[in-house]
Amino acid sequence: MQEAQNTTIVQAAYTAFLSGDVAAVLAVVDDAVIWKGTTGASADVPTAGVRRGRAEVARFFQQVVEHITFSRFEPQSYVAQGDRVVALGHYTGRTSAGGDFDSDFVMIFTLRNGHIVEFQEFLDVAQYNAAWAVVAVG
Repeated sequence: MQEAQNTTIVQAAYTAFLSGDVAAVLAVVDDAVIWKGTTGASADVPTAGVRRGRAEVARFFQQVVEHITFSRFEPQSYVAQGDRVVALGHYTGRTSAGGDFDSDFVMIFTLRNGHIVEFQEFLDVAQYNAAWAVVAVG
């Protein structure tokens, strides 16, 4: 039963994010969350690095909104075991640096008491880093 509830929470968080309701996402993020965004991304990527606490996660989402325009963001399937929910999906988009990316993703959520206590994201990091390293020629 816990796995089904956790999956529902993660699915609702995606629905909220995709509709622009970041406050609803943050409502299910634990105060002491550990948020590992874009694992392996270069230091030039605003969404890279580990954030701790809801306030830092709010800043992460602000950076996403400011620096990434998604043309597609599709969580496609979920696998739940114990307190973890793994979301598999695909997204495409453009960075504020002018580069494009098109990648499958794996996002791992750990939940306790109905809140996300840990998050980690994996994608085609070489392609993602390249999308941030675009230099305008002019």
